[in-house]
Amino acid sequence: MTASVSSSGGRRLPQWVRWLHVYGSMLGLTATLLFAVTGLTLNHADWFESGEPAVRTLEGTLPLAPLAGDVDELTIAETLRARHGLRGTVTAFETDDAQCTVIWKGPAYSADATIERADGRYRLEEARRPWIALLDDLHKGRDCGPVWAFVIDASAVVLAFLSLTGLWLLFYLKKRRRSGLVTALVGTVVLLVAFALGVA
Repeated sequence: MTASVSSSGGRRLPQWVRWLHVYGSMLGLTATLLFAVTGLTLNHADWFESGEPAVRTLEGTLPLAPLAGDVDELTIAETLRARHGLRGTVTAFETDDAQCTVIWKGPAYSADATIERADGRYRLEEARRPWIALLDDLHKGRDCGPVWAFVIDASAVVLAFLSLTGLWLLFYLKKRRRSGLVTALVGTVVLLVAFALGVA
């Protein structure tokens, strides 16, 4: 398809926009598919996320030194992580005179441990949800950390950029400009009507 322009001096700009649109689409292809598919699975979680999470309960004993006095939170959390292959980020570490409670969270994952300070005994419960739940949590950015939060922001910018460059390109396609703009207007009206009737 060749982009037609109304002025001879404007021919170069659409070529760059088209180049950016094409390669931006390829750059954001996987992210677009991920957020499109998980939008469907999130909207129909009862279809896809059936069943209970896989739970395992573990018990053991920790050395007493990190539990005495000022509790060494990092040592305790990382010892349990290494011993039992825990993942996720420590989101809470609470300590009183008798016990310590540690909570890890990640996408489709949680673990919590209760530790007796007097003798180092602990009980740990870990829950892993299915891979669909993992994808849904990636969509929402829940318990995914700052790197994935950046990925979500970057994906949003790329998708907005693709929409705008696609619209920009449309203005250089004389034969399809009007029908394309009408189609965009219809899509906008449908969205507004759905909001007005079903949400507002």
